[in-house]
Amino acid sequence: MGKIVAFTNLTLDGVMQSPARPDEDTRGGFTHGGWAVPYGDSVMGSVSAQSGSTAGALLLGRQTYEDFYAVWPKRTDDNPYTGVLNNAQKYVASTTLKEPLSWMNSTLLRGDVVKAVAQLKSDSQKDIVVLGSGTLLQTLMAHHLVDEFILLIYPLVLGAGRRLFTDRGTFAKLRLIDAKTTTTGVVIATYHVAEGIAKNELSPTGSRASTHQEKS
Repeated sequence: MGKIVAFTNLTLDGVMQSPARPDEDTRGGFTHGGWAVPYGDSVMGSVSAQSGSTAGALLLGRQTYEDFYAVWPKRTDDNPYTGVLNNAQKYVASTTLKEPLSWMNSTLLRGDVVKAVAQLKSDSQKDIVVLGSGTLLQTLMAHHLVDEFILLIYPLVLGAGRRLFTDRGTFAKLRLIDAKTTTTGVVIATYHVAEGIAKNELSPTGSRASTHQEKS
């Protein structure tokens, strides 16, 4: 069985919205898009590459999938993420998208998202990495399907924006297993969900499964 790994950029106040571009995600009138860009360095690149090399697939919400599709298939430079994102198997949670999906190696999850992800996790021999996709992650956390968090924590306080961990979030105990600091002050912390909190035994047809298919 593989693990579900959340690979997420966060500010100190927990904002994950629109780290890469000003127009990436302006929901709620968000005006700080692109906040992560000045902090990239070789340490961050190495951690990202390592995470990508061990992943068996990517899991994306609808909004993250559409945003990535608008950018990465068109890239022709030598950015190391281009090949990884284009060639990886991508599973997409959405109630509005229809198959066939336009981006290569993309599969739409059918039916209940919690049951579908639990089945993916059960069947996979490698980790499944969730990039962005905050609403989807919150649903997976609520059903104890996330096993590991790789949090890139930036020395920024934005004071506004969509957060990964909300006031109505799910209780979890985490165990720090690795920490690195980049040359630009970003702390990369890897946490495992403590034993007894992650419900790895959740059946794909379990009674606690949600009927809500996430979109972002």
